[in-house]
Amino acid sequence: MKAGFSGSDLTVIATAISEIARNIIVFAQRGEVTLSVVEKADKRGLLVIAEDHGPGIPDIAQAMCDGFSTGKSLGLGLPGAKRLMDEFEIQSEVGKGTTITMTKWAR
Repeated sequence: MKAGFSGSDLTVIATAISEIARNIIVFAQRGEVTLSVVEKADKRGLLVIAEDHGPGIPDIAQAMCDGFSTGKSLGLGLPGAKRLMDEFEIQSEVGKGTTITMTKWAR
């Protein structure tokens, strides 16, 4: 089933997934990214769910600020992924892990 994304949309989606996957590798070492086509009213899109059982994010608001990093990065991964996708949500519990849910709607 085709979702109807343009080539540039696919690049944006791949970039957002790459940023989130990098965080899983750096902070949790292991995790899972699940992709599925979703429909809502007359829209079709791609739902991305990234889950890990790593250390969790103690301050999500701070983690979403451009330039903030607890690693050795530019601190653009989470806020950058949020800007690239149409919907973005983080659920995290310290010591238990993080789940990021993102959706990109086809234009």
